[in-house]
Amino acid sequence: MLGFKHRRRERIRSTPFPAAWQRIVERNVAVYRRLPPEDQRELLGHVQVLLAEKDFEGCGGLELTDEIRVTIAAEAAVLLLHRETDYYPELRSILVYPTAYVVSDERPVGAGMWTDGDEVRLGHTAPTLGALVIAWDDVLRGARMMDDGSNVVFHEFAHQLDFEDRVVDGTPLLEPRQYASWARVLNPEYDALRRAASDAQPTLIDQYGATNPAEFFAVLTELFFERPTELRERHPALYDELRGFYRQDPATWPANG
Repeated sequence: MLGFKHRRRERIRSTPFPAAWQRIVERNVAVYRRLPPEDQRELLGHVQVLLAEKDFEGCGGLELTDEIRVTIAAEAAVLLLHRETDYYPELRSILVYPTAYVVSDERPVGAGMWTDGDEVRLGHTAPTLGALVIAWDDVLRGARMMDDGSNVVFHEFAHQLDFEDRVVDGTPLLEPRQYASWARVLNPEYDALRRAASDAQPTLIDQYGATNPAEFFAVLTELFFERPTELRERHPALYDELRGFYRQDPATWPANG
């Protein structure tokens, strides 16, 4: 079965990439223009597999187009470069809203108490859903605008990487030798972010990452690809751990593609 899946994916990746899709990627996905040619070719192959294997659904009146599907898949493929991948195996469906959407949710407020209310979201995923929900207008903004440290696709698909071992703890599947250094570096950095958030101190890392270790990994992924030079300068050990996991060094990419 695994051999069949591997061969099928090889066939999909070797299929010529449609010219219309290529134009979408070049127009919408700023990070693509910064990648070397061999990485661009690898990314386009991953895009084809993701489009073949994941179900996309328009929500809230959104009519799905190739632009929507290809842009989301291309951004998600950035996180897969240079690594053995099973293409987000816990994910089956990608639900796309035209803009931020509202959900009724129950949230903790402390002291064992919870509150009900509406929550506005740009994206969401959970290990039990098998789905990822995302707002198209924020996808497009984040894909076209690098360097602001915010990218909803990177964030939500980083959660999917975290889910691959079916433990939601901010630690994706690593090489065995990486686990010790990952914990040694990320745990104190996470604690430092929580202290800074509690004391209302400014931080380079988005303080939403202080929510829990899973959100910490997701916001770090955004920062690693969006503002890599600053992350490397101010948190070099964190940068090195993410570079080791993603097997990419975005601080060395050209500033403009």
